[in-house]
Amino acid sequence: MSEVRLLLELAGEAALLLWGLHMVQSGVQRAFGSRLRQALGIALGGSGRAFLAGLGVTAALQSSTATALMVGSFAASGAVALAPALAAMLGANLGTALIVQLLSFDATVAFPTLVLIGVLAFRRGKRARTRDLGRVAIGLGLMLLALHELVGTMAPVEASPTLRALLTAIAGQPLPNLLLAAAIAWAAHSSIAGLLFIAGLAGSGAVGPAAALAMVLGANLGSALNPLLEAGGDREDKARLRVPAGNLLNRLVGCAIGLLLLPQATAWLQALDPAPARLVANAHLAFNLATGLLALPLVPALAALLRRWLPDRAAAEAGAPRYLDEAALTTPSVALANATREVLRIADQLEAMLRGSAAAFRGEDREAARAINRMDDVVDRLHRAVHAYLARIPRETLGDEESRRLAEIQAFAIALEHAADVVERDLVRHAAKRLRRGLALGPGPAREIESLHTALLEQLRLAIAVFMMEDAEAARRLVRGKEGLRAAERDAARRMAEAGALDATEDGGAAGLLLDAVRDLRRVGGHLAVVAHPLLERRGELLPSRLARESAVEED
Repeated sequence: MSEVRLLLELAGEAALLLWGLHMVQSGVQRAFGSRLRQALGIALGGSGRAFLAGLGVTAALQSSTATALMVGSFAASGAVALAPALAAMLGANLGTALIVQLLSFDATVAFPTLVLIGVLAFRRGKRARTRDLGRVAIGLGLMLLALHELVGTMAPVEASPTLRALLTAIAGQPLPNLLLAAAIAWAAHSSIAGLLFIAGLAGSGAVGPAAALAMVLGANLGSALNPLLEAGGDREDKARLRVPAGNLLNRLVGCAIGLLLLPQATAWLQALDPAPARLVANAHLAFNLATGLLALPLVPALAALLRRWLPDRAAAEAGAPRYLDEAALTTPSVALANATREVLRIADQLEAMLRGSAAAFRGEDREAARAINRMDDVVDRLHRAVHAYLARIPRETLGDEESRRLAEIQAFAIALEHAADVVERDLVRHAAKRLRRGLALGPGPAREIESLHTALLEQLRLAIAVFMMEDAEAARRLVRGKEGLRAAERDAARRMAEAGALDATEDGGAAGLLLDAVRDLRRVGGHLAVVAHPLLERRGELLPSRLARESAVEED
């Protein structure tokens, strides 16, 4: 077999291995992406639970790199503390070791069975989740097939003088072996892929036991580089590097200890199981188990050290997005969580605008119009940033649930932006006109406008509850509140009609001003109520224009 053909076959089999890994990750994320993210976020409350959560998520995603990006995004945004996030990465490293343990056994019968089951589920499944799980089975089958073929291709490697000379030249030098394996794992974006490649080399006899163990250390080190490099896009946000940097530091210390104990570890692992593939898998498990047990008690101290080395960045300028992490775009569930947090900032701005509008009508703040104009500019910038960020999420990586969530985030962001425009362009303009002309509303209309502002603030809180928690009762109250604002508009129109003809110089006086203000407030409430419609429609509780039978709603 020529060297060119050998390299071509190795490259193709490595590509098949990576494609299988990609299918497993995309299938799991499509089937359980949002639930995995929610479960991980809940579990990252303590170091012990976080360790187990990192292990479980990595076992599902088949990649510690994907887990690192997810955990790193949570920690960078402040959603979880740094110490549990670091503990989760220790668990993620152990998760990859368990995966390699499974893949190291003879799976000649398993891979065709998995591919067959996967194809049947993917082609015949009626539910999206069934098809996604079929994708996972196909990916696992392809990974096992690639490993089987890789071992077969590496069998005649001794017949290649060039490759044999290269591997023999560094056989007795642990550090070059470590660096070579680190480069392979870094290029593959996966310690699993790198370790399976090392297992193939060891199985063919191309590398000895000591060299294979040194390469195992290197594969662990190389896979820790990818999350750090992918998180380093924003040089000013050093806090984003804490989790991957802490994970890399743990790996560096573990590799240094491993090199010092390499002869003893080689003898011990050979006595445990001398089979080359099992030797590599056991070494990987022993390394991550030992580093996890040693580092877990030191996580709080490491977190404090990382906070000192990598401080939080200065507060962002007004309107600059805080949570739209570009590195998370390849992990849809994390990217959607980031966009959700940014949309909540838009909601905060709208709340401040409504409070400013109420103060303007009371005559307490003559600069309210300018302040609200500035806040509306912030809303516009965040709105554009969120939509641009969502547009960069690869649609082929989204499952049905995530596609629906993306649409909900876009719709709520649009609704908030439109509501802010009404407050800034119309509502505050009416308040400014009243102050400019010295028009007195009277105690009754003033109290009504104040109460409607209070009701809208409550509507905004209900809208957030629907957006975040899919709270059906909040959705019903939101729709009822919209109807209440419509009734208030009708009452204002009736009172203006009773007051007589419009005064040409004052645009209807107090009655006309009240009607304009109530109409604008009703428009704001209508935009907020939009978030409730999809949820109530899915539950069969919403007719084309209003809630279904009230009795049916109350009984739910």
